[in-house]
Amino acid sequence: MTRGAQAALHVFVEGRRTALFRSAYLLCGNRDEAEDLVQTALVKVVLGARRHGRLDNLEAYARKTLVNTFIATRRRFWRREHAYGELPDVPGQVTDSDTGLMVRAALAGLPPKQRAVLVLRYWEDLSVAATAELLGMRESTVKSHTARGLAALKAAVREEHV
Repeated sequence: MTRGAQAALHVFVEGRRTALFRSAYLLCGNRDEAEDLVQTALVKVVLGARRHGRLDNLEAYARKTLVNTFIATRRRFWRREHAYGELPDVPGQVTDSDTGLMVRAALAGLPPKQRAVLVLRYWEDLSVAATAELLGMRESTVKSHTARGLAALKAAVREEHV
């Protein structure tokens, strides 16, 4: 890999880390897990770029790697570690709105592929075709995952308001 390609890869990683973290957080619903997911995905992207010499669309490759890594972690039998520390004596300040918390909680309750479809379609603002290509599924499957996921989100939000 040339110095120019390495520099371009470094600029990409530095420039896209925050955006990838936001998507990862929506997928995982946990800050620490999202950081781990982004780190793992970026390592795979860098190794893939070095192995192939260059990648035509680094942005799409990184996004696809992030989503595939997320889905793969949900398939594992042991899932992930769940560490629980001591609870604080007083709760911290709430910096997020109740609606945002409610939507993220409902999003966390969805199956991984539905969650991935909703994040890609509505957070990353990808088209149905681009989402289908990225996840390796048919457009009709993306549409059904979208419809079912949105229905589940709406039901969870309605239930929370009642």
